[in-house]
Amino acid sequence: MSRLMVVGLRRGMVLARWCARAGFEVAALCDPDAELLAAASAEFPAARTASTWQELVTADVEAVVLAHDFDAHAESAIAFLERGVHVLSECAACVTEEEGRALVNAAEESAASYSFAENYVEHPHIRTIAGLVADGEIGSVELIECDYVHGLAPQDVEAMVGDPTHWRGRIASTAYCTHTLSPVLDVTGAWPVQVTAHPVGTAERPMAVVLVAQLSTGALALTRQTFLQGEPDSHWSWLSVRGTRGLAESLRAPGEDAWSVRLRNEPWARGGSPRDEIRQPPRTTLYGEAVASMEAGTALIVEAFRRTVTEGAPPRVPVRAAVAASLVGVAGARSLAEGSVPVSAPRVAEW
Repeated sequence: MSRLMVVGLRRGMVLARWCARAGFEVAALCDPDAELLAAASAEFPAARTASTWQELVTADVEAVVLAHDFDAHAESAIAFLERGVHVLSECAACVTEEEGRALVNAAEESAASYSFAENYVEHPHIRTIAGLVADGEIGSVELIECDYVHGLAPQDVEAMVGDPTHWRGRIASTAYCTHTLSPVLDVTGAWPVQVTAHPVGTAERPMAVVLVAQLSTGALALTRQTFLQGEPDSHWSWLSVRGTRGLAESLRAPGEDAWSVRLRNEPWARGGSPRDEIRQPPRTTLYGEAVASMEAGTALIVEAFRRTVTEGAPPRVPVRAAVAASLVGVAGARSLAEGSVPVSAPRVAEW
């Protein structure tokens, strides 16, 4: 049984529970919040505890989950990789190109692996659309759109982004783009080439942005994030792909229907009759139990991490894909600051 450390116990406890179900031993816990740490310790009483990851960097573990502040993952990921500890890192892989390069180098020089905990690539609607694209059902991808939006009340948004001690108060409006860009890159097999960011609304610090990314395949990606009305029931996510021969998109529908996908081909692409049908993703089953749609992405990412650690399987979302998606937000921040001009994305695939 592989011994695991969890850093950051808000989101981290969700991952810790799934890791325990996957067969990891949760052996160390870290968070500066004493109440969170105490509650987590009660759930995993055998685990060592500390308020900072630096106190546990030499702990006897084979793997670590990094789920602490959004903009603080690269330093700790590099430190653990240098010690030969497998890393599963949440949210942003890095927040500067310099960090990204250092992380890629550390991951590729380490005997351990780096996996990005990007659960959105494994959500049911994303997997269904990815399968249709891979099977050629809509031809070559020309336009791909993805939303990651929260329909919060203004006072709730201000409570987060207006708090200078909260990571959301520190990051650029474009930064939290991985839940849109990672599915885009995963479905298309492309790399970002150029990014243009547009603010939504007139606030000095926009709460939502639209990113337009040119992809290496020639396709165009349009993504919308973060605080916009119309929050999808499919874990805040909606995806649409238009190809040379058809359309595949998740439904804008309430409840469980939001995970289903519409497939449309015009008569000319079908040799006579149109096709317009709904594809319902199969229920995810793991460890002998059905997994709720909202949890499927996280469960499958954790299971992929287990296989990487124990069987040497390739990471589901490896370091270069993680860095590429994260640096779209960095390029977008520059575009936004310069008046929504196009900005070249770092060529992570060529580093």
